[in-house]
Amino acid sequence: MDKQEIRERIWKLLEDKNIATFPRPVYGRIPNFKGSERAAEMLAKTKEFQMAQIIKVNPDSPQRPVRELALRMGKIVIVPTPRLRGEFFLLDPKRITDYRYASTIQGFTKLGERIDIFNISKIDMIVAGSVAVTLTGERIGKGEGYSELEFAMLRELGKVDENVPIATTVHEAQIVDYIPYEVYDLTLDIIATPERVIYTHRSRGRPKGIYTEYLSREKIEETPFLKQFLIKYHNYK
Repeated sequence: MDKQEIRERIWKLLEDKNIATFPRPVYGRIPNFKGSERAAEMLAKTKEFQMAQIIKVNPDSPQRPVRELALRMGKIVIVPTPRLRGEFFLLDPKRITDYRYASTIQGFTKLGERIDIFNISKIDMIVAGSVAVTLTGERIGKGEGYSELEFAMLRELGKVDENVPIATTVHEAQIVDYIPYEVYDLTLDIIATPERVIYTHRSRGRPKGIYTEYLSREKIEETPFLKQFLIKYHNYK
């Protein structure tokens, strides 16, 4: 079963079992699920989350409670702008009074300070959105590859390292037995569900940077910031 077949199966399962929640339908999305608040609470209890001061969290709906909890715990939250534009919304809890609102898309867009990838501080933890995961740390997102490219750029710029904890929150139904792995894929250290926290003890490494041989010219040309980055750091022509 390839990655897209796994996505389709999980999206259908979440809809058919009524595990999915707003926004629906979840096809084509990082799916929101019933119990996402509890999964966020489970993640927030981990020592990795508690020790982190700067946390990068994806902008999708199921991770909204993660963003809120991080702010309530006094952490700086960094949320990427959509479709790899090279900018992030930086949320400083000292400058925010309504953490619930700030954790929403409308809120972090309005209240977040825009900062480019070159000027962010080193990140202590990453929370990624997932469509499906394995107990050994493989994951797939919705298929656009932006999370992987963001990580690769951050790695090249020294904003993250090989051992930065990467976590996700999912429903138990999103755990699968097998996901095909590519060298550019992100691997997870922690999976939090509404029922438990799973340490994956991953055996696979992390991307050391952008592997240009896996990028089509079409992908590069339709992503202006990616193109600019490759011209500057990879002599792309």
